[in-house]
Amino acid sequence: MRSVYLGTSEFAVDVLEAVAATPHRPVLVVTRPDRPRGRGRRVQPPPVAERAALLGIETIQPDDVNAEDARAAIARVEPEAALICAYGALLKEPLLSEHEMLNVHPSLLPRWRGAAPIERAIEAGDEETGVSIMRPTAEFDAGPVCLQRSEPIGPDDDYGSLAPRLAALGGDTQPACREQPDQGVTYAEKIERADRLLDPALRAGELERRVRALTPHLGAYIELDSGERLGVCRARLAPAVDGVTPGALAVEDSRLLYGAAQGALELLELHPAGKRRMAAGDWLRGRKRVP
Repeated sequence: MRSVYLGTSEFAVDVLEAVAATPHRPVLVVTRPDRPRGRGRRVQPPPVAERAALLGIETIQPDDVNAEDARAAIARVEPEAALICAYGALLKEPLLSEHEMLNVHPSLLPRWRGAAPIERAIEAGDEETGVSIMRPTAEFDAGPVCLQRSEPIGPDDDYGSLAPRLAALGGDTQPACREQPDQGVTYAEKIERADRLLDPALRAGELERRVRALTPHLGAYIELDSGERLGVCRARLAPAVDGVTPGALAVEDSRLLYGAAQGALELLELHPAGKRRMAAGDWLRGRKRVP
């Protein structure tokens, strides 16, 4: 099948590699324009553009994929299908109707439509997620589903361990789509800064899942009394601990604990601002007192 691939993010890179290794290898990649990225906010190409160059696939980066010139560039290569994964912009008519389109979405639709389905599934404590291959429509992630494959979410899974498994599933596509049911629809809203805070008003179990959902790509954090933001890379529930004030740090039996509305987290790996990731014990040894 002669295909065009539309994608932008790191997750879309993994799916691109999987598709490129099949007979459906794209003849053209469409991705977003270069943007400031990273701590230095340097203008860089998106991850898919970088990987497409390594794969030797022609790439375009239109400001608006729905514009006439972008649509003409796609039509020029005469694709039999357009494969879409985490492109990051809404496709509209007439583009949607000009080609056979299949979208790779990392959830078991209709659960977790939207921008952050992997993170939201972990954060919600779902025991299972998966990949849906669906036909995009004007309504966000609501089109007919062609194929679904499920994947368990382990108690130790974080985004970094779960996303590659889902991307591997997403490299398989086939037709024969069916409409999504109206029941069971949930939305995976984009992760905002407030979603990354380990809010002490939440229960410890909710905070533990939030850490896993945002590791390693976005990162969760706590706010210290000094106003410093302290990244939390790994944490686990601290059983039988309920005496730590919500939002406070405490040391008990050499463990660094963070109080929640119910229970506490044991912080295992931290990322102080401007420094490398480190074990919680190393961070403690570098401070005169627990803030």
